[in-house]
Amino acid sequence: MDDESTLQETLRWTFEHNGWRVVVSGTGEEAIRCLKTDRFDIVVTDIRLPGIDGIEVLRCARSLVARPPVVLITAYGTVETAVAALRHGAADYILKPFDLDDLKARVERLVDDTTATRRRWADPLGEIVGQTPGIQALRQQVQKAAMTSSNVLITGETGAGKDLVARSIHAVSVRHAHRFVAVNCGAVPDTLFESQLFGHARGAFTGAVQANPGLMVAADKGTLFLDEVGELPLLLQVKLLRALEAKEVWPVGQTRAVPTDCRIIASTNRDVEAEVAAGRLRADLFYRLKVVHITVPPLRERRADIPLLAKHLLYQINGRLGTCVAGVEPDAMHALMNHDWKGNVRELQHALESAIVNGADERITLEALPRDVNPMAAQIPLKEATRQFERARVLEALAQTGFDKREAARLLGLSMASLYRKLDDRSE
Repeated sequence: MDDESTLQETLRWTFEHNGWRVVVSGTGEEAIRCLKTDRFDIVVTDIRLPGIDGIEVLRCARSLVARPPVVLITAYGTVETAVAALRHGAADYILKPFDLDDLKARVERLVDDTTATRRRWADPLGEIVGQTPGIQALRQQVQKAAMTSSNVLITGETGAGKDLVARSIHAVSVRHAHRFVAVNCGAVPDTLFESQLFGHARGAFTGAVQANPGLMVAADKGTLFLDEVGELPLLLQVKLLRALEAKEVWPVGQTRAVPTDCRIIASTNRDVEAEVAAGRLRADLFYRLKVVHITVPPLRERRADIPLLAKHLLYQINGRLGTCVAGVEPDAMHALMNHDWKGNVRELQHALESAIVNGADERITLEALPRDVNPMAAQIPLKEATRQFERARVLEALAQTGFDKREAARLLGLSMASLYRKLDDRSE
């Protein structure tokens, strides 16, 4: 995309000669129409265009689900312009006059990087992000576990990613074409858990207006994930053990068993050996579940993975919130790298999302990070901290209501005037 027809045709010939499909646009408006109706591996655009400029084209590209990398070209090169372009999410920046071979090499490198990234996201194990030895070992354990139908016990701290590991095992196993059924053992009342897990006949108890096959039958030929299995009461542990041994369940109120072939993956954040010793977890059930044992390392033991994780999580958050935050500023990344992360990856995700809701624009700054992550937060005056909190709460309500200001004001119990005041970035 360029405002000079000679340069357009030169670039078209250069890339088509190397086997690329090229779409040329002469204006920013035309470029945005193309971006919204077709999918591109990369965008090369001049900053100065008739009408809508290249920065707006960049913003449009960054808002797309595919998010193609954008190379900005300009003859008006200053450090400020380059920094602004990169802050807006440009993948690269090149000044006129430029060498065609140099531009071609940059474009090919960016497309190769993007293709590799998309391939990683398409890879069922691509969600297990990191390059530290602990994460590489975890990926190998997942692949080995997927090659068998043995039961798996996953241990690790809250928020470390046990659910993700369970889903990854299922995704690359021979059972991947069948259902993955997950249940949080601590979230279901004891009185309902038996009928949830094993099913019930119609009329088995008050409110049972129709039969329910239960989760173990629902996961037949697939995988049943028992999240936080240590929360199960002992009586249900006995019944679960019996079902695993017999490969059949007895629905509540039914007089005959129902066969089921589901693989069990269980997880817990507890010290299982201590739970067995204390009598809170049956040893026979523990050994039945622990045919394969995988431990997920806490985030503080793999701090070198935080930059990659942050990039991955930002991609997910941007897709969910419709934002286009391109990255994390160095001082903010330093704070992320030095935080203890007692809540692990889940806490990191919440911190990044909070920073975006708190007003981060093109990149996450140190000031936008939550107080418990930001080492400078203690120096923020109470009035300013209150202002930041209130503004973040308003933005969160707007996101919840699809940016309907009246509905957000009603949800928060504010007048429209108060809502607009709290949205104002300026300190009073």
